[in-house]
Amino acid sequence: MRRPKGNRTNKSAAKRFKITASGKVLRTSAGRRHLCQSKTPKRRRGLRGPAVVDPTDTNRITQSLPFSH
Repeated sequence: MRRPKGNRTNKSAAKRFKITASGKVLRTSAGRRHLCQSKTPKRRRGLRGPAVVDPTDTNRITQSLPFSH
């Protein structure tokens, strides 16, 4: 059997981004994986929560996630 044609979710983008109800795209902060001992606690706290993706990139990400908005 053939798979029916249609929109497919980009699974790599689905693991990295989340779209809020208002349409903003959230991402995790970079620089939190390793080498955290050399970073100050204030800097690590700033990297803790989600960050909003720049508006110039939101169009590409929302096209990769067609069923989440």
